[in-house]
Amino acid sequence: MTFHFVKLRKIWYLISLAIIIPGLISLMLQGLSLGIDFTGGSLIEVRFQENVNINQVRGVVTEQGYKDAVIQKGDNKDYIIRTSELTEEESENILTALNENAGSMELLRNQRVSPIISNELIYSALWALLLASALILTYISIRFEFKQGIAAIIAILHDVFIVLSIFSLLQITVNSAFVAAMLTIIGYSINDTIIIFDRVRENLRTRKRKESLEDLVNASLWQTLARSINTVLTVMFVLVALFLFGGSTIQNFVLAMLIGVVSGAYSSIFTASPVWVDFKLREKKVS
Repeated sequence: MTFHFVKLRKIWYLISLAIIIPGLISLMLQGLSLGIDFTGGSLIEVRFQENVNINQVRGVVTEQGYKDAVIQKGDNKDYIIRTSELTEEESENILTALNENAGSMELLRNQRVSPIISNELIYSALWALLLASALILTYISIRFEFKQGIAAIIAILHDVFIVLSIFSLLQITVNSAFVAAMLTIIGYSINDTIIIFDRVRENLRTRKRKESLEDLVNASLWQTLARSINTVLTVMFVLVALFLFGGSTIQNFVLAMLIGVVSGAYSSIFTASPVWVDFKLREKKVS
């Protein structure tokens, strides 16, 4: 007997809520662990006399207790180090450690800097998300139907809240790359959902008279399951490699992507289509 995804949809809803609800509580109580891109901090720019590898600089700064510092290589032998706000003594400790462990260098500047990501930029990103959701809803409503558009938006919000919940619960630092990861996750999630809805539409055209909507959608999910699994595994292989060997600079970005890709595959199968089935069954009861 074929495993029935749709008839067990309440279980999938509960699994999602078991992650999202604690995450929302965590967001209200402790929020996200905002990185210096959001909070601002100190900026140190130095110029080494000899060529120095960026990993050497990062290692020294990390040993001083600033593992979330953002380090960029500038022109020639210059490096820019952004950390949380430092006292004069803490700055001196970093500079001394760099001089002793990375090589002789010259201090170019040491100053406090404002956040890269301002409240205005955050609001702009939220408006962009709302606009994208409206466009997705319009597209799916035209290509399929309005209720499928609503189900797709719910699946997208599911993925966003899953990533936010895990980052809040574990207090993983959020930086500018996290915003890029969230936008990428939205695009990935909707792609798989549209493919499943397309198969549902094809099957509706050849639907047998006695076949229930739940059975039809379940058959559609099975028909697209191999593609969904293969796609998510292919992406995950690359992301896992990046997470392990890509360095600490992109680690949180890759982690957000990993969570989002898994959640996106899950929501396309276990959220979007089952939610649409619930909408259609409720519509049938009302009529």
